[in-house]
Amino acid sequence: MSEPATALTGCLAGLEPIDKTGLNALIEKGKENPQAIKTLSCKTVAEGRFRHLNYIRNLEPYIVDEPPALLGDDTAPNPSEASLAALGSCVAVGLHANAVARGITVQKLELALEGDLNITAVWGTGDTSEKPVGFTDVRIKVDMEADCPKEEIDALIAHVIQWSPVFNTFSRPVNMVAESV
Repeated sequence: MSEPATALTGCLAGLEPIDKTGLNALIEKGKENPQAIKTLSCKTVAEGRFRHLNYIRNLEPYIVDEPPALLGDDTAPNPSEASLAALGSCVAVGLHANAVARGITVQKLELALEGDLNITAVWGTGDTSEKPVGFTDVRIKVDMEADCPKEEIDALIAHVIQWSPVFNTFSRPVNMVAESV
């Protein structure tokens, strides 16, 4: 018996279904070439003050700004908030995809993220005494309703954070280079 092309994952709660056939094809493609590396790119252009346009693929620019307390115009998330959004979205994608792959129907999936950040150095222009730069603590609360026990949801979360690219970027050192052109 063949699997349905689309696994319903809680449409009543507003979640659009994931194409199970497409997901299975993506899983198989990853298994066929486990060493594949994809380079992602973003071009960031300063628009003025602290507002920046970020060009990714052929999408409309993703705007990043600062709040008024950091002298911005408050028109978009600041860079640290955008990084939390990327983390939350990556974990949510992983949870939804892994649930579908395991035959779990999801009725609700919401993540609440918080990150603690010392902002007194103000981009290296303020109090630059020794202190950690960047998030020191990040908390993710997953509110997931599915047709499985809580223990299975907890195991799913543990699996997903092990394999989330953005979670791993947050939690381990990354080789970084910044240079003028």
